Amino acid sequence: MATLANDAAFARTRDSRFFEISAILMALILVSGFSLHLAMGRSNFGAPLFVHVHGVIFFGWVVLYVAQTFLATRGSLALHRRLGWLAAGWVAAMVVAGFAVIIWRIQLAQAPFFFRPQHFLIANPLVVLLFAGLTSAAVAMRKRTDWHRRLHLCAMAALLGPGFGRLLPMPLMIPWSYQIAMVCGLAFPIAGMIRDLRRTGRVHRAWLWGIGTILAVMAGTEAIVYSPIGDAIYGWVTAGTPGAAVAPLEFGPMPPMG
Repeated sequence: MATLANDAAFARTRDSRFFEISAILMALILVSGFSLHLAMGRSNFGAPLFVHVHGVIFFGWVVLYVAQTFLATRGSLALHRRLGWLAAGWVAAMVVAGFAVIIWRIQLAQAPFFFRPQHFLIANPLVVLLFAGLTSAAVAMRKRTDWHRRLHLCAMAALLGPGFGRLLPMPLMIPWSYQIAMVCGLAFPIAGMIRDLRRTGRVHRAWLWGIGTILAVMAGTEAIVYSPIGDAIYGWVTAGTPGAAVAPLEFGPMPPMG
């Protein structure tokens, strides 16, 4: 009996290690991407206050995610549960902050030149809602640890686009910059699928739901962007602003070098 208990504890430790390493790697991708742009002068601290608040909220989530991962695997479960309710409210703040910054950039005609403005406007809010939806599903499944941690990882993977987008040569990937950055994030849940398959001989259904939801949102994004609905949303958001003068389905000019 003692041997069986030790074997089960060892299996849980190995399973937990995958989620710990994934959390650290995802955090490093995001921190590295934004730090690189800051170091290269592509971003600065001259943005309005609410943009900085947006950054604090989103990177605050990264800290929360890493902390929660380690609390669940080798820390205080009671603290993990208490922080879970804080995290739930944090997600709502992320949705508000994310929408605010996206709309602000579109209205000022500041979509990155490797995005079609209308695509930027539609895709990014849908990614924020995708993250919130997967996170909510993970919270709803909190009593089933196997589902809970896998859905959380999928939600975090959906947020990696901006990190990868700052590390990859996005201008060279036009017109598929968004899609490539999003697909890169799927490397983490796919790694989880492969790991489950090797360890148990089957893929956990949480991975299929998580990846399937991400791909469905990506497909839905394309359908909306190039439809009258997308045209109407763009026109409504940019009415009376500089963004209204921009061709919504054309890529902007490349900024001057140097």
